[in-house]
Formats: sequence, C-alpha cells, structure tokens
Amino acid sequence: MSERFYVALSQTIPCARPRLSSSHVSERFYVASREKEFCAIFRQLMPVFTNIAAYKFASLGDLKELQAALRTMCVEAGMRGTILLSPEGINVVVAAEPDAAGRLLNYLRTIPVLADLTPKISESDHQPFNRMLVKIKKEIIAFGVSGIDPGRCPAPKVSARQLKEWLDQGRSVTLLDARNAYETRLGTFRDAYTLELDHFREFPIVAASLPRHLKDEPVVTFCTGGIRCEKAAPLLQKAGFAQVFQLDGGILRYFEECGGEHFEGDCFVFDKRVALDASLRETGAALCFVCQTPLTCAEQEDPRYVESISCPHCHASFSSRE
Repeated sequence: MSERFYVALSQTIPCARPRLSSSHVSERFYVASREKEFCAIFRQLMPVFTNIAAYKFASLGDLKELQAALRTMCVEAGMRGTILLSPEGINVVVAAEPDAAGRLLNYLRTIPVLADLTPKISESDHQPFNRMLVKIKKEIIAFGVSGIDPGRCPAPKVSARQLKEWLDQGRSVTLLDARNAYETRLGTFRDAYTLELDHFREFPIVAASLPRHLKDEPVVTFCTGGIRCEKAAPLLQKAGFAQVFQLDGGILRYFEECGGEHFEGDCFVFDKRVALDASLRETGAALCFVCQTPLTCAEQEDPRYVESISCPHCHASFSSRE
C-alpha cells in the first residue's frame, strides 16, 4: 500500500483519523500500523466482480428462447462477457457483481441438463470484459471435427489433486498443452509438451505429428479451463492413443485446488486481466497493441516496448516500416 493510499484513507474515513498531539506518534505511522484494518475497509469500498467460467456438454433445445432470456437477465444485471449456446451445450465466461453472478448460476441450474453446472470462480476489482454477448453457435468450442461427442463419449478425467499426486511421485506421464502457442509463452506445466498452434482448430493436424511412442504412454491433456480438452482428448483416443486423460477443470482448477506446484509462470486468460497467477490474481501482464503478443512485466520494461507502438516481438518489423 502506498503512502498516498494511507493518507487518502485517513482523510476519507473519520474513524481512521485519530486526534494527535505533538506527543503522539506521527499520523503516518498510526495509519501504517493499522494496515490490515484499513485494507479490509478498502476492500469493502472497492467494487468486486465475480468472474465465472463454466461449460457443460449436454443436449440443449429451444436455443433462441434461452438466448433471449439470458440476454435480458445479463443486460439488466449489468453483466459483461460471453455466453455461447449450441445443440452440444453451453459455454459461459462472464463477470458480474456477486449477487448477479449467483442468480445467473441458479437460473442455469434450473435447466435439467445443467443442474450440475460447476463454475470456476475468481474475483477482480474491475470489469474485465467490454460488452455482453449471448450467441448461438454450431459448437461451444470451435473444432471442426465430426464424430467427437464429449457429452456422450468423454475421455477419462484426472482431478487436479490426482495429477499433483502423480507429479509429486515422479510418475511417468506426458503433459500435453492443448492451448495456443501465444498462451503457453506466459506459462505451462514443467516439462509439458507444447504445440505451435495459432488456433485450436489446428489441433487435429498438429496432433497427427505427435511422437508415436506417446500412443502407448499415459498422456494428460490440459488447457485453461478444460473445455478444449473435452474435444482434444477424445480425438487422441480415436487416433490410437491408449492412455489419454484430460485435466478436469484445466489450469484454473489446478491453481484453485493445488496452487502453483509443478507449474512455471502464469495462466493466460481471454480478457483484460491477460494472465492470472497461481492465486488467481492478475499478474500485470499485458497484450501488445500491435501484434497482440502477451507480455510479461519484464518484457514491458524492455526499451523496445512502447505502448501502442511496438514490443520486443514486433519491434523489428516496426523499425523496418520506419
């Protein structure tokens, strides 16, 4: 906490400002000594947004009616984010005030096939999305491969705690990162096998070139929240991989339940926060305005990083244009 915060808080909250005489300790010391109390007050004063990430592969009908109802509910509650509806299920990534977030989840769970919808929850002190969208799509996660039906034929899942136990034991297992290459730049599991993907639709092609020996070894696929692995893992099974698992809840669930052990770096997220650490807090990472590459705090200190102009990754092309 900065000195400016302490002074502002002591001026704003009368009970935090004592009657001081020359014989008393300085006001600055008094305020600093009550840091925990003031931090608690500060958190109460700051707006808190509940960030929900949830999906479910299940047969959904009456999509236009559901779309209209959700759009009305979300807009009236001031929510922002995206909800994708499809005959194969639902994908929810929204941020709202806590009560509104709870109402949304309760409403969705009144739909029989979504009764067990389980979200991943984090908090932020600002709204990380620009607008509210409720869309009907062919797929809730674009893949473009027919015959993959996670709702009826899912690949086996491994829980976050079970995976951590395997890694603690040094068990022989290949961790396969199903995310895009720009996401993995900010962090991934130690010794994970990463793929040079620009978009998840490329996964089937790139997966075809995986080392053949992996077909007979345990492979655990993982992604941000688990939804991409719902399709990646069954695809690998169809390709002849004998021991394929998917990390249930993805990296975010792992962070929530196990912290950052065995993970190096941070987890990229598709909103203004850019990246979360193992405590599910913003890290200060940013996106280059020009090339959209995620940048760590250290990269933002690089002299080639000029906000809205260039970063260490696109500086050369920017210089050549000059």
